[in-house]
Amino acid sequence: MTESTGTQPAPPVATTSGRTLGRGSRWALFFGLAIGVVVLDQLAKAAVTASLSPGQAIQLIGDYLRIVFGQNSGALFGLFQDNALMFGVVSLAVIALIVVYEARSGSGLYLTVTLGLLLGGAIGNMLDRLRLGYVVDFVDAGIGSTRFYTFNVADSAISLAILLLFIAALKPSLIEGGGASGGDPATAVVTTPGIAPATKPAGPTEPFHEGVEDPWDDAGDRPADRP
Repeated sequence: MTESTGTQPAPPVATTSGRTLGRGSRWALFFGLAIGVVVLDQLAKAAVTASLSPGQAIQLIGDYLRIVFGQNSGALFGLFQDNALMFGVVSLAVIALIVVYEARSGSGLYLTVTLGLLLGGAIGNMLDRLRLGYVVDFVDAGIGSTRFYTFNVADSAISLAILLLFIAALKPSLIEGGGASGGDPATAVVTTPGIAPATKPAGPTEPFHEGVEDPWDDAGDRPADRP
């Protein structure tokens, strides 16, 4: 009896659909975002303090959007006033926690961007508190006497990072990544190394011998599986 031979397909390789970064790229992005936020924040504050006196305002879009030199001795958006030094010290601990968390969080792009923004915002406001005793706020928006809290670039980065964390809490897959690519993430393919899946061998489809039933005709069962 002649044995038919064929090429067995290679076992599938599982991959994740979540975007990941190498260790070097992740730290470069993390610190790059943080430094970018700090530089932009400090440049904007320097321009405001050089051009305006405390309390002075410049209208950008009527009274709806103004640049105001504000001195915030509290926390984010002016909360808890007259505690700048305390918040400066607390910021040091927060910055250390952010870096440690990034080191332990893995290589997810989403979380690295979020933590980079959070770190940059925390450093930007901390520099003001330790150097000036207050945080320079300058963006003032509102209608008439109804105004939003005056804020700055660092506050914006922190707020965006908090928003991204909130979205991730509602959709954890943004941080955790997906399942196997190109298929149902709930379905896993289990293979044993060195054992290929059973398939009907390639080659002629006619029976091995006239009058002898093809052992593969019964739904592709192997001969050993037949009663």
